[in-house]
Amino acid sequence: MSAGTEDAVRVAVDVTFLRMDRPPQGVVPGLPAGAAVERLRPRASVRQYRFLYDTVGQDHVWWLRRALADAELDEVLASPALSVHVLHRAGQVCGFYELDRRPWPVVNLAYFGLFPAAIGGGLGTGLLHHAIHAAWAERCAALTVNTCTADHPRALPNYLRAGFQRLRTVREEWPVPTRLGLTIPAPLVI
Repeated sequence: MSAGTEDAVRVAVDVTFLRMDRPPQGVVPGLPAGAAVERLRPRASVRQYRFLYDTVGQDHVWWLRRALADAELDEVLASPALSVHVLHRAGQVCGFYELDRRPWPVVNLAYFGLFPAAIGGGLGTGLLHHAIHAAWAERCAALTVNTCTADHPRALPNYLRAGFQRLRTVREEWPVPTRLGLTIPAPLVI
């Protein structure tokens, strides 16, 4: 069944696009004690990536990569322009971010988030600044990210506080396939 004909829930979100044109100045928050970030090398496996993506995105309607077949996702992850970075604390995986260098010299913070159990523990700001530093360490020309009304309510304020500037906000409608089994918050359903 093609994506256009399968059963789907229509979702409406406001997507905010943000950009940072220079590295942040001044004191940069670090990771809390006992936390560390590991870049998956040579790359994330499909199994690893699905675990990260599905766990972070389960409450935020992250569906695009979930909808890909394993072979399609493997092809995406094989790109040398992508890197996946995993946050650990006390031996537990707490979140991840993905940098996408395909639009070089711009780097896109394609995915970023914490596992539900790690939210509120002081890890998000440090992980965000780790991602920002990792992108700027490669001497990119700009760093972009987007967030939407399905994401955690602190996502947009955190990006703005970290130094991203709002470019625009647009309304998007997504056909989220029902086969994915995602719980869609009622206010987002069209």
